[in-house]
Amino acid sequence: MNIDKIVFRILGLVMLLSAILAYYHAPYWLCLTALMGLNMFQASFSGVCPLSVVLKKMGYQPGTIFK
Repeated sequence: MNIDKIVFRILGLVMLLSAILAYYHAPYWLCLTALMGLNMFQASFSGVCPLSVVLKKMGYQPGTIFK
């Protein structure tokens, strides 16, 4: 599995979890959803995601998006 798939799976899971927590617990969890959205927005311009940097240092193979 490459870095691209791992990043999108983890970000999707965190966004889904924060939306569920906002619905059932407190609306402040939507701040986490907004943070993940901002992260994806800046990564679309720079091509760098903090999670992809960590995964690359852990030895995972880069994909086509995050190198």
